[in-house]
Amino acid sequence: MVTTVADASRFHNLHPGLSHEEALRILALPVEQLDAGSDRYMAAAHLINFPGSRSEQALLHLLEEIDASQPTRLAKRKAVEVLARLGCKDAADQIGLCLLSDDPYLVENAAWALEQLGCQDPLIQKQMIALLADSGQNRRVLAQSLAGLGVKHALPAIAPLQDDESPGVRGAALAAVATLKGVNERISELAEHLFLSNQMDRQSAVQDVINAGAVELLSNVLQSPVSPVFRMRALRLLWPVPEPICQDLPLLLTLDSLLLDRHETLQLVHCYDDAPEAAFLINELFGTDFSRCYLALQTLGTYPADSLWPLLLQRWLEEGHNDYGAHYFFMRLFGSIGPWGDHQNQVEDLCEAAIHNRRPQFLKSRPAGILSLLNLNPERLYPLLGGLVDPEQEASWECRYAALMSSELMIRKKVSPGFFESTAIFDKVDPDFFAESKRQQVLALLADL
Repeated sequence: MVTTVADASRFHNLHPGLSHEEALRILALPVEQLDAGSDRYMAAAHLINFPGSRSEQALLHLLEEIDASQPTRLAKRKAVEVLARLGCKDAADQIGLCLLSDDPYLVENAAWALEQLGCQDPLIQKQMIALLADSGQNRRVLAQSLAGLGVKHALPAIAPLQDDESPGVRGAALAAVATLKGVNERISELAEHLFLSNQMDRQSAVQDVINAGAVELLSNVLQSPVSPVFRMRALRLLWPVPEPICQDLPLLLTLDSLLLDRHETLQLVHCYDDAPEAAFLINELFGTDFSRCYLALQTLGTYPADSLWPLLLQRWLEEGHNDYGAHYFFMRLFGSIGPWGDHQNQVEDLCEAAIHNRRPQFLKSRPAGILSLLNLNPERLYPLLGGLVDPEQEASWECRYAALMSSELMIRKKVSPGFFESTAIFDKVDPDFFAESKRQQVLALLADL
């Protein structure tokens, strides 16, 4: 399936030792000469790092192959995606032929790619519409792509899907109809999807709200128990910049709440009949269902920190340090309970290490680490703030915002007042509207001292 998460470019160069020439050579090899079945897929994926006609031609040649082996099928799926990401509009016809494939995953990627390339070929669009009648195809992606292309004559085929038994298909159809008609007659139904028991259905619903531009559902999205990445993406894409208030939501208070990510602000869709043991709850932090993760986090908050530490340390050393989902929830837990007694310094060390962790998959742990260290020991955090609020040193707007948020709270609580006597560390204008809004709030607070 095509990656649709924002800023996927962070994950492009996963094989830094692989050259352009070697990727092209691997892609041209017959399947029987490959060292591993995944080599073709790897080579096709790696060409995203080498825009230009040579890469495009190699990928197009791959799509023309009649070989039906699994390595080639997998590589074709990736080739279609990469051609779209490279913006190769000349590939639209060849990608359009992929809609006729017996591989539904290739069809899915082709439909997505054609939207990215803005394909307006009526015959290709007609084929996409026809595929909506095939329950074996990913009708969710087809409806999304047709809506993204503005194909209004697809409405008769999409409209019945608003009552499909699959929430993913139903939600995409609701969003597509709203987009193509310009009227949100049934869009409020997506609010229910945001709190379905299935995690993927909730995530899909967030994307449907974004696709429909349904800003009126933003407050519902902010309560949905999905990854904070999804909720933040919805806010950034739906918020009417530069307005300070939207749908009665104040921008900065809403951003503060999102970054704090407290379970009390969410509408969890799971519950316990009886409180489980701590070992079970800690293990839940490694799950993929965020409603269950937040429920475990909430319940762990009722345990004394000292009693949890041996289990937490064991799971951290076993998996937590390298599991980006659990890593995030460990950061949240570290800052939300305490005191940690004899283990305080070790917990602070883990939070500071998270702040400095630049691996892309751990991005959401960094602002969590900042805010947890603020709760644990603001004196230890404040020497780091100068670099964290500087847009020339810190690329992540979320980290800059969390550091500005920490500065604001420290100023209000008069923590290390000497550090804030000068406004010099806040002098640089932030290029991000949301972080800049927070910087202005900090400057106004300092001016009032």
